[in-house]
Amino acid sequence: MRILARVKAAHGPIVLALALPLAACAVGPDYHPSTAAELRVPPAYSVPSDQGGAEDLARWWAKLDDPMLADLVERGRAANLDIARAVTRLGQAREALVQARSALLPTVSASGGYSRSEPIAGPALGGVGSFSLGADVSYQLDLFGGNRRGVEAASAQYQASGFDYATVLTSVEAEIARNYVIARLQQAQLANARESLAIQDDTLEIAGFRVQAGLVSSLDAEQARSQRAQTAATIPTIETNLNATISRLGVLLGQAPGALKSEFEAARPIPRGPAGIAVGIPADTLRRRPDVRAAERTLAAATAQIGVSEARLYPALSIGGSLTSGAPSIGSILDVISGRLFATLAQTIFDAGRTRAQIRSSKAAAEGAFLNYRQTVLLALEDVENAIAALRSAEQREREFGIALEAATNSAVLSRSQYRSGLTDFTTLNNAESQLLSARNGLSQAQADQATALIQLYLALGGGWDASITPTADTAATAPQDR
Repeated sequence: MRILARVKAAHGPIVLALALPLAACAVGPDYHPSTAAELRVPPAYSVPSDQGGAEDLARWWAKLDDPMLADLVERGRAANLDIARAVTRLGQAREALVQARSALLPTVSASGGYSRSEPIAGPALGGVGSFSLGADVSYQLDLFGGNRRGVEAASAQYQASGFDYATVLTSVEAEIARNYVIARLQQAQLANARESLAIQDDTLEIAGFRVQAGLVSSLDAEQARSQRAQTAATIPTIETNLNATISRLGVLLGQAPGALKSEFEAARPIPRGPAGIAVGIPADTLRRRPDVRAAERTLAAATAQIGVSEARLYPALSIGGSLTSGAPSIGSILDVISGRLFATLAQTIFDAGRTRAQIRSSKAAAEGAFLNYRQTVLLALEDVENAIAALRSAEQREREFGIALEAATNSAVLSRSQYRSGLTDFTTLNNAESQLLSARNGLSQAQADQATALIQLYLALGGGWDASITPTADTAATAPQDR
């Protein structure tokens, strides 16, 4: 506005004196964060858990004590395409904030030109040239705060996009960890099936010897052959599932499906996490969950949008000015400068109810955003309670399957010894060996379920995202100046 200040106009100070006090107000409701009571957040979880100080979840995958798992998660954080897309959406939100803030500042433009005229007929006279320069400034005063509400909405949406990015990041980390656990489970199931197949090959050989010796009928050999074939039939299915899981991990790391197969050639145990985890209280979870934070920021943006709509009901005041200069030579172009100052007041008289319909629509959107916020809060608490219950269940099942495996192992050894001595029939041996395979697979499944439930609990508690990766109110306020 320096150009305008230099232009002498009697009505300029009057317009500014009237406009500046009005520019301090802003229509529409001011946003205030909802309290825990308004969101109906309980003081504690309904399932038994350690609700002391909330545990530090930074790099939670390292707590599973598996170097390969930790390496895969780190590689996924750097190369996953869903995360890369979330970064681009964050960049779009940032540029939308830059555009919104530009409405608070004047628009300045400049122009320059040169023209020359030559006579077509008549005396041979020289042509005449002309140089011109011009500058224009326009500014729409934000009398009723519509533009400022727009900046407020864009700033909140920028922050929401940051939390959305954190949500995608934590979800990808958990998805990589879950698929890694599934791959190790499938390797354990494959080992169990092959070990049982070796035992059943031996059993089939024993049954054949006893049939040849005339001690038993061929029924024993046929039953042994059937059981062996059924066990062998499960191996291709397990191998197919393992291949699909490894392929899924490759895609999660932004690579071709078969890129990780060589890394999984050697089987490793199912990851084991810590014995316990402090979950804190529900209020802690809501502060740490990026999806809850994103829903709250979306509500703030929707609330500010009401003010944007309401500002359209009121007059819009625009002021501007221009400077122009023209001369036949470039050296004298600044000798004579003319300028003008103008102000325009516009008010919509009739729009068939469109503006008020936009206001009602913005209010409905804000109400919907509040309901979505509450729903996100409830779902977050549900995730935590379900994960706690699943973890406790898996721990109990692991203990029981450990007992079952010990008993099934003893039973299979005794049954085999008695069958060799003719003290028991083949059906007893067959049942004992089937129970042994079932107990082995049950224990492996319980161990995998425990690791998966622990991963789900880490994710439900917030996933340990780094707050520095998401924009705050301060960084959102300064975003346009960072360019």
